[in-house]
Amino acid sequence: MVNVVVVGAQWGDEGKGKIVDWLSHRADVVVRFQGGHNAGHTLVVDGIEYKLSLLPSGIVRGGKLSVIGNGVVVDPWALIQEITTVQKKGIEVAPENLVIADNVCLILPLHGDLDRAREEMRGGKKIGTTGRGIGPAYEDKVGRRAVRLCDLRDTIVLESRVDELIVHHNALRRGLGIKELSRDSIIEELLTVADKILPYSGPVWKVLDRERVSGSRILFEGAQGGLLDIDHGTYPFVTSSNTMAGQAASGSGIGPSAIDYVLGITKAYTTRVGSGPFPSELDNDIGQMLGERGREFGTVTGRKRRCGWFDAVLVRQMARIGGIDGIALTKLDVLDSIDELRVCTGYRVGKDIIDEFPADISKQASIEPLYEIFEGWDISTKGARSWADLPATAVKYIRRIEELIGVPVAMLSTSPEREDTILVKDPFSQ
Repeated sequence: MVNVVVVGAQWGDEGKGKIVDWLSHRADVVVRFQGGHNAGHTLVVDGIEYKLSLLPSGIVRGGKLSVIGNGVVVDPWALIQEITTVQKKGIEVAPENLVIADNVCLILPLHGDLDRAREEMRGGKKIGTTGRGIGPAYEDKVGRRAVRLCDLRDTIVLESRVDELIVHHNALRRGLGIKELSRDSIIEELLTVADKILPYSGPVWKVLDRERVSGSRILFEGAQGGLLDIDHGTYPFVTSSNTMAGQAASGSGIGPSAIDYVLGITKAYTTRVGSGPFPSELDNDIGQMLGERGREFGTVTGRKRRCGWFDAVLVRQMARIGGIDGIALTKLDVLDSIDELRVCTGYRVGKDIIDEFPADISKQASIEPLYEIFEGWDISTKGARSWADLPATAVKYIRRIEELIGVPVAMLSTSPEREDTILVKDPFSQ
């Protein structure tokens, strides 16, 4: 059976939640493999809106197994709150349909404290984190001092982990002028939440191996976007994990040979939240209009997103690095009734014209985007469900994007509603 990875090909917020939800009725298992509750996916199902941060998007469909892999960092309190919220909307969440990797690393309140203190210290040079502790939690994971979910089962092990953790964090807190931590209060908080979250824990690698052998279709759901990847994104204005499709394997405990198709999600224009370079950004009335039409506010933080023209250079680069086989183009309807559209096709840096986004920060700062101009369309594309519903100029725009990024459009989304989707190629049909 075919297994599919869905990843963002821009700076996140591309509409992955809807696409994963749409695809999940073809899948048996939906897996989150990286990130934390800094990423938000908004789903609209039968007129009901769901805002998910840690739960896989497949949770809103009955009969699916949802999995949180070891590559995710989990805030247990935030997760329990999220579970409670969706349960109140009639969604079943139980150990039978949700499994969390027992070796997943936890986000503790101390991580949020550190995250926010560092951002405050940076002043005007903020990275733009959500302040929810994701970065510091990944630091502790790599530093081999993190508390894992399985540690909550054994008080002696937990105490040892916490002792090691607070030695490090209290040294940092002294330097930042923050009140030092109490080991007993941390242990008490963790033991209190343990009974609520441990019933969901298990060896995810074993669960996925069993599902793969039995012929289940597995859908891997990424968070953030490729341009926020810790290695390949716009460093240092990035997240603290790898967001590319390759992370689906190591972040869930399944071999890379099990991945058959990579679907990249990209908006028909470009947005990003927080600080960092953005070559095609529109600091004008058009950028403002895109933000208003597209309701460009972060699902998790409510922060206003920066908006700009579609950048084919960046998406093409993410497609090459991430091994993207096809893209799902979202929010085409936001471009309706704009007389003249532009697509960034290259950059001028000094006297040179380049076709890639440079890693060098000084070169990034001097980028001048080069544009190709397109005729817009007056006919509304909102709710279109077939190519025949699209105006010819919109089809021309889409076809040119395919040429510029070197990847075909597999799906086209024309509204937040689940069924307002044009399927060109089913990623699960190989």
